Amino acid sequence: MRIFRHHTELPAEARGGVVALGNFDGVHLGHQAVIGTALRVARDARAPCGVMTFEPHPRAVFNPALPPFRLTPFRIKARHIEALGVDYLFMQHFDLHFATYSAERFVEEVLVAGLAVSNVVVGYDYVFGHGRKGNCDLLRELADTHGFSSTCVSPVCGPDHEVYSSTRVRDLLVAGRPAEAARLLGRYWEVEGRVEAGDRRGRTIGFPTVNIRLGEYLHPATGVYAVRAGVDRGGDTVWLDGVANFGNRPTFGGGDVLLETHLFDFDGNLYGQHLRVALVEHLRPETKFAGIDDLKRQIAEDCGRARAVLSALAFPVMPGPKVPAPPNAPKR
Repeated sequence: MRIFRHHTELPAEARGGVVALGNFDGVHLGHQAVIGTALRVARDARAPCGVMTFEPHPRAVFNPALPPFRLTPFRIKARHIEALGVDYLFMQHFDLHFATYSAERFVEEVLVAGLAVSNVVVGYDYVFGHGRKGNCDLLRELADTHGFSSTCVSPVCGPDHEVYSSTRVRDLLVAGRPAEAARLLGRYWEVEGRVEAGDRRGRTIGFPTVNIRLGEYLHPATGVYAVRAGVDRGGDTVWLDGVANFGNRPTFGGGDVLLETHLFDFDGNLYGQHLRVALVEHLRPETKFAGIDDLKRQIAEDCGRARAVLSALAFPVMPGPKVPAPPNAPKR
């Protein structure tokens, strides 16, 4: 997949294709249905398939004081989109000037003059242009005017008839329900970051951890999780079982929030490397303990519970691009 950070002066092979439009934060199963529709239309027409997304996320531009909310920062989102088989990813820069573009101007300058689209695919609730005045009906009218086709994908629901949405995924993660969020994503939600050197307390009590900051990622519920951690091994990501705490370590006086992950049966140095951590199940809230011995006993119990949870899910042995969610995983 090639990535373009502009919509002008594109090579001929990147123009004239089918393009799915959206923010696609999370690339959940509803987003995958929209992109999948674009892929099918493109293959039938023997045309390239592209996705256009917007960075920074418009919500962050209009409300810069908001706390972190991203499910998939751009690099992670791009990886998930690439895994679907898309040919081109167009990253449209979004700022307050671009926000003044009317729906008509966006179609004329970006989609028609820039990308020369043959078909534009959007979700049923997608809106675009200044004042959010563009929708499926207006896109259809503009498509007729400018000589391309448009496809509006109907709502996609899960087995419990709930419509897939990024907002719902965020709500579930903040509520400490990652297994339910995984049912909407089609995979367990993961964060990725560079491993930082910490205070090494975990090593001194027998449970060494690798620590990452969440940056612009959404902050899930604080507490202890059963996790799968992805370690880079050449071109592969090798997934290991573990237990993690997300919080500010109240037993040691608090501080900035970190995701601290203890990898089972692993002995190695990951400082400075990128680590991917998929949250599988929330085991308990973060707790302030009276002393180190109480903390060590609780961590040992957490490790046992995490091993049991992860063993019961029987994840495939891989390297692989993601930790899959069992399609009929029970709500926990």
